[in-house]
Amino acid sequence: MKKTFELDFYGRKIVVENGEVAKQADGAVLIRYGDTVVLSTVVVSKEARLLSDFFPLMVLYQEKLYSVGKIPGGFIKREGRPSEAATLAARMIDRPMRPLFPDDFRNEVQVVNTILSVDPDNSPELAALLGSSIATSISKVPFNGPVAGVKVGRVDNNLIINPTTAQAEHSDIDLTVAGTKEAINMVESSAKEVKEDDMLEALMFGHEAIKKLVDFEQKIVEEIGQEKMEYEKLDISKELKEEVTELIKDDIDKALRIKDKLEEYSKLDEIKDNLFNRYEQANENLPQEELEKLKAKLNIIYGEVEYELFRQIVVKEHTRADGRAMDEIRPLSACVDYLPRTHGSALFTRGQTQSLSVTTLGALGEHQILDGLGLEDSKRFMLHYNFPQFSVGETGRYGAPGRREIGHGALGEKALLQVIPSEEVFPYTIRVVSEILESNGSSSQASICAGCMSLMSAGVPIKAPIAGIAMGLITHGDDYTILTDIQGMEDHLGDMDFKVAGTKDGICALQMDIKIKGVTKEILKEALEQAKKARLQVLNVMLEAIPEPRKEVSKYAPKVMTFMINPDKIKDVIGKGGDMITKIILESSHVNSVNDINAVKVDLEDDGRVVIYHTDKDIIDETARRIKDVVREVEEGKIYTGKVVKVEDFGCFVELWPGCEGLVHVSQLDIKRVDKPSDIVKIGDEILVKSLGYDKKGRLNLSRKDVLKGTERGECISQVKVDNKI
Repeated sequence: MKKTFELDFYGRKIVVENGEVAKQADGAVLIRYGDTVVLSTVVVSKEARLLSDFFPLMVLYQEKLYSVGKIPGGFIKREGRPSEAATLAARMIDRPMRPLFPDDFRNEVQVVNTILSVDPDNSPELAALLGSSIATSISKVPFNGPVAGVKVGRVDNNLIINPTTAQAEHSDIDLTVAGTKEAINMVESSAKEVKEDDMLEALMFGHEAIKKLVDFEQKIVEEIGQEKMEYEKLDISKELKEEVTELIKDDIDKALRIKDKLEEYSKLDEIKDNLFNRYEQANENLPQEELEKLKAKLNIIYGEVEYELFRQIVVKEHTRADGRAMDEIRPLSACVDYLPRTHGSALFTRGQTQSLSVTTLGALGEHQILDGLGLEDSKRFMLHYNFPQFSVGETGRYGAPGRREIGHGALGEKALLQVIPSEEVFPYTIRVVSEILESNGSSSQASICAGCMSLMSAGVPIKAPIAGIAMGLITHGDDYTILTDIQGMEDHLGDMDFKVAGTKDGICALQMDIKIKGVTKEILKEALEQAKKARLQVLNVMLEAIPEPRKEVSKYAPKVMTFMINPDKIKDVIGKGGDMITKIILESSHVNSVNDINAVKVDLEDDGRVVIYHTDKDIIDETARRIKDVVREVEEGKIYTGKVVKVEDFGCFVELWPGCEGLVHVSQLDIKRVDKPSDIVKIGDEILVKSLGYDKKGRLNLSRKDVLKGTERGECISQVKVDNKI
């Protein structure tokens, strides 16, 4: 039976429908938010993966291009692999939900969001998060929700919940915040150098809105929620737990105090392997299945002991493995121009985390095409993040970027985008690639630091330098400690990963993930203040390496010339089937193909803007001259020097400049009567002609006779001669 629930949420209606579609899923709701429609479903497996040491949760966000009236691009006209936006949306839903499942729950859960209709003013991502939470909360799946999320914008110093696209264009904050009724547990934001106190206010403003959504969800759960399932779990006896704890606690305690990451990890692995071997030998007669279960129990106990000891060391003893103070940054180093032939490069190292970032400048036409549900169909600034396995001393998968790489790259891109100059100021497509060469925590923030310096090295006139830092949180009962510049183990065993990037004047990007149920306003405020102090220290080191952006781009980067032409003349520059622009490119560049690496690049914008790129300024000048020749207007009554390009019985065609030809009719060739034009002119002759203007069909008419008449009378001729220079 269909059930419908409605909420008036900040002036817009949210409708939740259940019982009409997808009834075989364990939980399903249709979310209507304005004209945005999302189907959210959840299904749980019948059997648990008891031997797995992680919770097998899969969250999907499936974009359907019919939802915005588009047919997919390319040869295969159907949706394929998820877009970057879809991957980020799935991560945004996963991150606040994952910590709210029971720690010992090992049944596979699949949350699938299908985007059926999109209204740009009503976010499908937030509708999908709401739907995912409701579908899971009303299902039999054990879940400590509900959870919800909102966007927060700020226009003219007024905070707005879920801003429309028009409001978002004028907003200096783009904040997505999610959480439960009690606390915030996920943050994703970009901002235009916003102060810490203002960002904190926006976070808490968003949380008040989240509480309203959670109340709405709870009413739905009370009416249609199912009884939660009983699930299989490993039964660990008190005796086994005490016995194993006593065996390993001292060794783990010592290992957690080792300063070198690889040595620490190796020692911890050795302790675990010795534990497994000890119990395998003692229980060698057990069936294989029972032996595997025993190892899974040992693994759980090991993890609990490691987790508890780590907290005691940090919170109770106020000690970090590498001896740093809680607010101290690891040793920093920075340099630019690390690679000789790239357009810009920088190497940034923080402790055992290292990013080599490279900037490449290209023509505006080389922008990325976006085939997704958003209003934007392209972007001219990209940051790509690569995380090879050698960076952590391991072997592993190599291939297409995974969700983590896409997420880290998007965070860095959000931060640096805030200081990228406009297209009018710097008409280039800009790509930054961060190669992580070493990793021990906070590689995304190292990418921001190295990426910023590589932009400056490439001569990109950024508005201000940006640095990033990752903060951590370790709780132990009611006590907690905030850590500056967390490393791998502090991230792995900690409760929060809170990344803050910005300039000296304010925050440009923010991301928070937590493993506990939420964090309070006091913790957020303290973390933001501690992060600002660290960010300024990092900026000082970066500015010692490169104090400001280079005044000129690299000699290996394309130079640029920009000028305006009459928009109506763009078609003339392109020519029939592109023949004119192809001719200009080939002849100016002295190449045989427009795809040649040495071919000049020309972008023609709808508003009449022409942008020309090449490493050789002379080639740029020649290209500009030819384009200006094509669009140059012939003035009636003026006299020009032209070249005869064709002779017919009715007259001859004269080229005044490339792309501009006119007809000298036989009656206009000479003062005296002409029977055959070929008696007067031949192909290649240069002659003086006077413009008679254009006829009704747009054809240019010229006269040699009028020039001769004027000469005969001894008049002074105003001659405009076309030469090879503009």
